[in-house]
Amino acid sequence: MKVFDCTTYYKEDLMLEVRFNILNKYVDKFVVAEATYSHSGEKKKLNFNINKFSKFKKKIIYIKIENEPENLIYTTKDNSHIEEETNMRTNSIKRINHQRDKLMEGLGEASDEDYILYSDNDEIPNLSNIDLKNIKNKIIIFKQKLYYYKFNLFFDRLNWYGTKGCRKKNLKTFSWLRDVKSKKYPIYRIDNIFSQTKYSNVKIINDGGWHFSQVKTPKDIQIKLLNGEQHAEFKKTGKNFEYIKGLVERKSIDYDHKARSEDYKYSKEFKLKTVPVNTMPVFLKDNVEKYSEWFDLEK
Repeated sequence: MKVFDCTTYYKEDLMLEVRFNILNKYVDKFVVAEATYSHSGEKKKLNFNINKFSKFKKKIIYIKIENEPENLIYTTKDNSHIEEETNMRTNSIKRINHQRDKLMEGLGEASDEDYILYSDNDEIPNLSNIDLKNIKNKIIIFKQKLYYYKFNLFFDRLNWYGTKGCRKKNLKTFSWLRDVKSKKYPIYRIDNIFSQTKYSNVKIINDGGWHFSQVKTPKDIQIKLLNGEQHAEFKKTGKNFEYIKGLVERKSIDYDHKARSEDYKYSKEFKLKTVPVNTMPVFLKDNVEKYSEWFDLEK
């Protein structure tokens, strides 16, 4: 049985380097998909350079995506296609799912019994304490801890269910896998029979890894927010570079993960907590000096 770790890429070389090093011992192939456009639809150059990851070169399968999905929603005015504000979030999700689903092209070497894992590239599963060969469940979901800005700035308000996996024979699409609900539903629930997202044959992996969100400079955080899934909502806030820089300096976030999807999510600030370096993955504990810029090392 082989393990395929699959992720999408924009321009996150730091996170990809950390990801490859943490998972290398457990993963047979890394599948990386990059598009020539951002989730907001802006054209972009291809940034992935496999030579930056020469140690893992033989394991990497790189997928290049040239075209946007065909089902984007536009309004035609004066012979021009205009993306209305009300459709921006929907179109972003369509672009994200299209990029994820293109990862299927990287599974040509995988057999039906091989394990396929999907994460956004800042969601890193902890594979050190599980034996995938012995897991009989249809789907596995990793319960992860959430960090912001620095590897050890912890957000303790919620758990993060990022990485999900299944054997190749059970994989419908990567967007399907991403949308699977992050809980195990009772087998007697009738609605499970017809649902594509609710399953009872699920295993939740506790101590399932780390979501290192926005481990970037304030400028790169701003670029990501302006081009990500919720770019329209973020633009409405009017928050600029100086505001983002202030959040990082205050060790705070202003995004309410618990708010309903239809509600405004940018609200009051939530403080982050500095945790000891020895709670980090082994690779990071061993390389604190190398990545010292990305640790909160309180005196």
